[in-house]
Order: sequence, then C-alpha cells, then structure tokens
Amino acid sequence: MRVVAGLGNPGKRYERSRHNLGFRVVDRAAERLGVTGWKTQFDALTARGQAADGAYLLVKPQTFMNQSGVSVGAVLRYHRLPPEACLVVVDDLDLELGKVRARESGSDGGHKGLRSVIEHVGTAGFKRIRIGIGRPAEGGSVVGHVLGGSAADEQVLAAATDTAVERVVEFVETGRFENWSSS
Repeated sequence: MRVVAGLGNPGKRYERSRHNLGFRVVDRAAERLGVTGWKTQFDALTARGQAADGAYLLVKPQTFMNQSGVSVGAVLRYHRLPPEACLVVVDDLDLELGKVRARESGSDGGHKGLRSVIEHVGTAGFKRIRIGIGRPAEGGSVVGHVLGGSAADEQVLAAATDTAVERVVEFVETGRFENWSSS
C-alpha cells in the first residue's frame, strides 16, 4: 500500500489559502483517479484507491498543519507501512512561486507540518513534494501570506498543482518516484 498525505488546514476559512495546496493536490488527484468515498479516520479524511499493483490511501489530516504528523503517523502505524511508502505534499514559503520540487527524503526546511510528520513518523525518510508559494513582499506578514490567497497567484499555483498531481498519480499508479524540480 502507498499513502499520499496532502497537508493543509481544515475548514472553509482556509480552503483557498496557499497553505492548503497539499489538500488541493490530493483532491485533484482523487478526481483524476476516480477515488470517492472519503471517510473520517486517524484524525483525517481518507479515501482508498486501487492501482494495478496494490492499494493506495489518500489522506488529508484534519488536525491543522502544525499537527499533521499525528494523522500521518497513525496511518502508517495502523497499516504497518514503512515511511518510504508515504508521499507528503506541502506548500513551501522558501520556494519561488509555482516551483515544484520532489524529494525522496530531507529535512523539514522550517515547515512545521513536515516537522510534525518527521516527529510522529520517527524519520525524515519519506517522500515529499513541495509547491513554492514564495515569500510575502518586504514588510508583509508571513502568516497573512501563507493563510491568504491571491487572484494574481492563482494561475501560477494552478499550473504547479497540475504538475504535482501528475507526480502523485504516477506514484500511486506505479510506485515510481524520483527527485525532481521544475524550472
């Protein structure tokens, strides 16, 4: 079984925020894969799909970003899966707007959601896709930037989301994943 966890914050208030790109990618991947039947379990919304070589689970933790590891860790422990079976999708403040980076492992890079996953999984040895949201303009609020949205950014983020969805679909359908970065 493979797991894809898109990180974000629950609730309508955050739905279109930059911080919820992980949720958006998982939602779009579910649509593309024809996955329905979301359930509430592990403090998350989960949906199961079937690929040619096995099942996969899509996960959207409902614990708020900074505690995402609670859900991800519980899913992996319950299914007795190694961290390498998990792909986490997050926004990244330190990547240029719209840039997408895929890595087989790595640090949290200052991202509190990734930090929580590392703490609850016990290792940084899980796959991750980061989608760049850029930093706010000088003097701008980081919190406001991350939890906000911008019509001007939406087209760039939509393209980045499409790229991330392609990587997620390839992972769940084939198990293939490699380090990669968009231009």
